[in-house]
Amino acid sequence: MLQVTETTERSTSTPATVDSFKDEFLRQLRYEQGVELGTASRDDLFQALARTVRNYMVDNWLTTVETQKAAGSKVVAYLSAEYLMGPQLDNALLSTGLTDVADTALSSLGLSLDDIRATEVEPGLGNGGLGRLAACFIDSLATKNIPAIGYGIRYEYGIFRQTFVDGRQVEQPDSWLSNGTPWEIPHTDQAVEVAFGGHTEQAIDQTGRSVTRWVPGETVLAVPYNYMVPGYGTANVNTLRLWSAKATNAFNLHIFNSGDYESAVRAQTVAENISKVLYPEDSTPQGKELRLKQQYFFVAASIKDFLRTLPEGFDLKKLPERIVFQLNDTHPVIGVPELMRILVDERGLAWEDAWDITRRSFNYTCHTLLPEALEVWSVDLLGRLLPRHLEIIYRINEQFLAGIRATYPGDELRVRRMSIIQEQPERAVRMAFLATVGSTKVNGVAALHSDLLRDKVLDDFSAYWPDKFTNVTNGITPRRFVQLSNPSLANLIDDTIGTGWLNDLERLKELEPYAEDASFRKAFREVKQANKDRFVSLLAQRDGIELSSDALFDVMVKRLHEYKRQMLKLLHVVTIYDRVLKGEIKAADLTPRVVVFGAKAAPGYKMAKEIIFLINSVAKVVNNAPELEGRLRVAFPANYNVTLAEKLIPAADLSEQISLAGKEASGTGNMKFALNGALTIGTLDGANVEIHELVGGENFFLFGMTEPEVQSLSDAGYHPTSFYEGNASLRGAIDLISSGIFSGGDRTAFEFVISDLLYKDRFMVLADYQTYIEAQERVEVAYADQESWSRKAILNVARTGFFTSDRSIQDYLDRIWHAPAFPVTK
Repeated sequence: MLQVTETTERSTSTPATVDSFKDEFLRQLRYEQGVELGTASRDDLFQALARTVRNYMVDNWLTTVETQKAAGSKVVAYLSAEYLMGPQLDNALLSTGLTDVADTALSSLGLSLDDIRATEVEPGLGNGGLGRLAACFIDSLATKNIPAIGYGIRYEYGIFRQTFVDGRQVEQPDSWLSNGTPWEIPHTDQAVEVAFGGHTEQAIDQTGRSVTRWVPGETVLAVPYNYMVPGYGTANVNTLRLWSAKATNAFNLHIFNSGDYESAVRAQTVAENISKVLYPEDSTPQGKELRLKQQYFFVAASIKDFLRTLPEGFDLKKLPERIVFQLNDTHPVIGVPELMRILVDERGLAWEDAWDITRRSFNYTCHTLLPEALEVWSVDLLGRLLPRHLEIIYRINEQFLAGIRATYPGDELRVRRMSIIQEQPERAVRMAFLATVGSTKVNGVAALHSDLLRDKVLDDFSAYWPDKFTNVTNGITPRRFVQLSNPSLANLIDDTIGTGWLNDLERLKELEPYAEDASFRKAFREVKQANKDRFVSLLAQRDGIELSSDALFDVMVKRLHEYKRQMLKLLHVVTIYDRVLKGEIKAADLTPRVVVFGAKAAPGYKMAKEIIFLINSVAKVVNNAPELEGRLRVAFPANYNVTLAEKLIPAADLSEQISLAGKEASGTGNMKFALNGALTIGTLDGANVEIHELVGGENFFLFGMTEPEVQSLSDAGYHPTSFYEGNASLRGAIDLISSGIFSGGDRTAFEFVISDLLYKDRFMVLADYQTYIEAQERVEVAYADQESWSRKAILNVARTGFFTSDRSIQDYLDRIWHAPAFPVTK
């Protein structure tokens, strides 16, 4: 297990009382923040409160680490480029059981816990679902008492802060560390060196063996920052270890004294760029190189970090019994050749032994079905940045292809398809292939996704290794996404079926009979209405957006990407407006509806940014259209993040999960909405398939083509203009956008988007339009009967306990990791 040195903070394992908590808070305020209560700023108060709560976790954390290390327990090392943790204060209070104590203690000092918690700045160390999933998984690993450590990067600037200027997305730095964060504990004494560049050379070692030596061109320091990850209902506190890049020689005094001040700190600047920002824009060669540097940086540091904790004389052939490295998508895959390099070049193992150890130590989770999302790195870049690793990859590939040729003699087409090295359009390393070859197990993240991964994306590999592929459907932590984000619903569940369900979410099935109880349905609606009121109030304060809570809340929040089809949702909005303008329907007959979008587009993704501009342009007109009488409104709050999600998800009535079938790996937003009582309108894609099966078709608004139908239409030749020409409503909506009504009369403003829809439409928005509109009409009818709607919503909550990340982690343990639980005694 990792090393943790004693923190300089005073830790406490004594049970907290209101008085002891208050004393510790005031001590932190005086001795750590250096202020008195009467002069403390809001940030002073937050920092002091967070450190107070943190100190109540430290003893259990140190005990967990040392006990697991002494026992030599098998560790799950979760390697992820993203961790979208969200605010930490409430989760720490929940896990330590200190919420009521803290509230009372602060109240006695004339302070408000609500006011202080609002000061917290969440670390935006993830882009969306991948990072949020990683955060859920490390929460569940701790809760299930599994020895585990999450490894990642401490980005100085996380996912950008999104603003809108004239309706267009503008990215601003996310300076989440500007005031420091009380949750991290740096361990500069445990920094490790990470190398780049240089060349390789042949040498003879002390035993007379010919070896390859990597002579790097530069090195940087990886400095670890530890975050405590408390389990719920247990004394176990695991660790998230994030690496920050520093220069090995940060300052050249001689150059500085010569007057060249910039050159004097150049090494520091170059090194720190590695952990400067999450996902640097990679449309330039420099951006690509920085991304690859980031990936190798945190993986190399993490592997070295774990290996140095092994006892002296440890038999490395037993390494897979002590560690399992889980590759969260392709970002950490460079770890496969890195471990080979260490075992062969540094530890002197034979290639065959090292390969056996490496392959049994790694497992790979694939999170995509889109070919462009399967990472490749050019041979030129890899050879320049990591020359020894490229040599190792070549040898792995040579050995692997020899096995393919032996199994399929004469099938050179198969050999080319399966080669880790692609030849066109440029010579490059296919990282998903390397991960598959170098892992014991490969898993998808939903039943449909795993089937498509096995049968289409990696079909040659599954034919060769049928037992290597498995499925683990994603899940979410109910601690954050029910208990913390929706306390009113959690209290209602407690009052109805008792406590204990947060660690056993399948117990939500006990709510099923209450769907037929009119008084329970009424209480359930009151919870939903209160959550709507709360969100409306927040949006007015946060963004100046005025909404009515007496409406159907129709919500689509996720990364802005064409396959997720925000355009389909927008076409529905425009269709309603177009029909009212034409007199086909009366505004008075519309169900009041608030459509909420939340999404960020990658800075270099032109189409996604144009769609954001179109959504904001439509919203501006629709929200002020007298013809609609205020019965249709569109809200697009900027900078959607976990903090906002925790307020929006409990308020949603309708969850938009409308990706083209066969394109979404899983989704986790769909699970969060269903568990909070929103009904889903969606395609049979990703985990929607399992949600639909579990909640029942009568409680799910299904539309659209199935994956085989999508494939059939694609094979036959998809012509989006035929759908446009053959559907008057669709034609009306697109023509209205093209008319200039949403752009002050400029008919060319949205030509980029409309032209793509009519002549490319890669994700078949137009093909699914009609069934989507019909499904939305069913939504209107269903929502008019509030008793029936409430029954459906309650059954969604009751039947989606399967989607807890605790179950996902158990599936990983049973099917892949085989790491036993190791509870720590308080």
